[in-house]
Amino acid sequence: MILACQNVSKSFGETQVLKNINFHIEEKDKLAIVGVNGAGKTTLLRILLGEDKHYEGTVVRAKDIRIGYLSQHQDISFQNTVYQEMEQAKGYLIRMEQRLRELEEEMKHLEGEELEKVLETYNRLSTRYDRENGYAYESEITGVLKGLGFAESDYDRDIQSLSGGQKMRIALGQLLLSHPDVILLDEPTNHLDMPSISWLEGFLSGYPGAVIVVSHDRLFIDRVSNQILEIELGRSTLYRGNYSYYREHREKKRQDEMKAYLNQQAEIKHEEDVIRKLKQFNREKSIKRAESREKMLDKIDRIEKPQELNAEMRFSLTPVTESGEDVLFAEHLKKAYGDNKLFEELGIDIKRGEHVALIGGNGTGKTTLLKILARKLSKDAGTVTLGARVRMGYFDQENQDLSMDKTLFEEMSDAFPEMNNTRIRNVLAAFLFTGDKVFQKIGDLSGGERGRVSLAKLMLSPANLLLLDEPTNHLDIPSKEILEDAIRSYTGTVLYVSHDRYFINQTATRVLELRHKVLTSYPGNYDDFEENRDKLFMLQNGNNPYADTNQSMTRDGFSIVSTESYARETGGNSKEEYLQRKEAYAAERKRASDLRKLEKQIAQAEEELDQISSKLNDPANGTNVALLTEMTNRQQELEEQLLEWYEAVEDKQRG
Repeated sequence: MILACQNVSKSFGETQVLKNINFHIEEKDKLAIVGVNGAGKTTLLRILLGEDKHYEGTVVRAKDIRIGYLSQHQDISFQNTVYQEMEQAKGYLIRMEQRLRELEEEMKHLEGEELEKVLETYNRLSTRYDRENGYAYESEITGVLKGLGFAESDYDRDIQSLSGGQKMRIALGQLLLSHPDVILLDEPTNHLDMPSISWLEGFLSGYPGAVIVVSHDRLFIDRVSNQILEIELGRSTLYRGNYSYYREHREKKRQDEMKAYLNQQAEIKHEEDVIRKLKQFNREKSIKRAESREKMLDKIDRIEKPQELNAEMRFSLTPVTESGEDVLFAEHLKKAYGDNKLFEELGIDIKRGEHVALIGGNGTGKTTLLKILARKLSKDAGTVTLGARVRMGYFDQENQDLSMDKTLFEEMSDAFPEMNNTRIRNVLAAFLFTGDKVFQKIGDLSGGERGRVSLAKLMLSPANLLLLDEPTNHLDIPSKEILEDAIRSYTGTVLYVSHDRYFINQTATRVLELRHKVLTSYPGNYDDFEENRDKLFMLQNGNNPYADTNQSMTRDGFSIVSTESYARETGGNSKEEYLQRKEAYAAERKRASDLRKLEKQIAQAEEELDQISSKLNDPANGTNVALLTEMTNRQQELEEQLLEWYEAVEDKQRG
């Protein structure tokens, strides 16, 4: 055990935030702390770190352990270049290296015992330097910088010229390079793009020390953690598994708790009914029996009602007007800021009912493209065409559609005067605004709460095309799940920018990646994108180093390198090569579709075989000759069919 909480409680005034928190971690454990906004997750991190000493209970730390901490709101005031600042984390190794060079110089001029003495010091220091991986610290620094999204051209940049998000990445890199025994991270993925998040997942998964992370990034904690600590209503529950394990077992635990609560409530009601009837008899014996039962009832350890998941508040929305099949079409789009050309000759084609995720690295122009499509930003060139009966709604991260001096209720009732009070309260409740919260002013809400209000307004608007820019930013997990349910059931069309891979997996029917100034289309969700990323990029864009500047639109819903420029740069037959790529892409899609069908058939057959096996092994069926014969014949038929399907899968996988 290197770190433990024993009955830790914390209050702010009369409000108790944490109630008897208990857990411990061992070396190499990876613990994720989850809970709604305001549950006390960051407070717990500060207690573990020792920054907050005003709490009840005990925090036990192993002797001489080093704890590193990255908060959400880091005070960053670096004065060095990017590389120099990262070197600070390896300062002890640099000083050690300098001392080794000094000893080497000294030994050139020494003899006898003096030489032996210095040589002994040199060997001891050299061994430690080697053990601390001193000979590779420079490559470790560059590896962390590249992993966090910094190019070599950034290494000599003054840190004061960086954005706030880039400075946070420098702070994270310093922490990782310092190799503490326990790493505490509060929302570490907030300022990272997808490649950097993937790199951090790999780094933390293989980290030799312990990691405690607070995060709303479900795919991140699923891939990193081996334990989940849930904080709910101040109390903690530990689940020994990753996020997928937690989600499955949390639901079962909630059902068991609710069942136990309802059973006890039924018993209590029964006892109260009996007591009331005994008192109605108004006899001495019956009154004494009633009093005896009342005393027993008072001694019952009553189960607290479990928190409900607002399942009854979730709802589906249908646009007032259905659009035509063609919803949004753009071609030859160009946008630059000075010498920084984000994209040119870019095209996009969105059909009715599609839920499309637009992804790409930081600075590639995703938000710019979304604003151009929403007509919130002018384009340098190109056209944007909306289809028949399309009504557009737009959500940005700044919540510019909200009036800060209005209450939530006023904001909704003014926006939708035709809605009655009950409907407004129900809609707000669906986005987790209940009770007196609806009369709170918009200006007093947190960023995440304002985002939920904007989303509630947008989902109720008459729009049938929703353009969303990072809709899950600042949302806690329950809020994300509500939004996912709403978008999944939404029958209109959605195009959104997001870094939340779990959210994309739950909601996207297609992914568009903006990479090297080229827009590439991937059918399916984020998992499908990861599996086919490079393969489909090459199929759609060709092995063309000029793909970032020579792109035109096809009506297939994705962009390709223009055939004329490809021929000019490569000397090839552009039309034939384009047709070959298109044919190969179609063949790949058919192969993938056939594979999915086969895998589904195999899964159904294997499930049926399991059921047959259970029936054959059931003693109750031992004398039912007709049933056993039927089951045996069906079993043989399925096994033969499965052999054929297994061979077909192997053939498809070989291509």
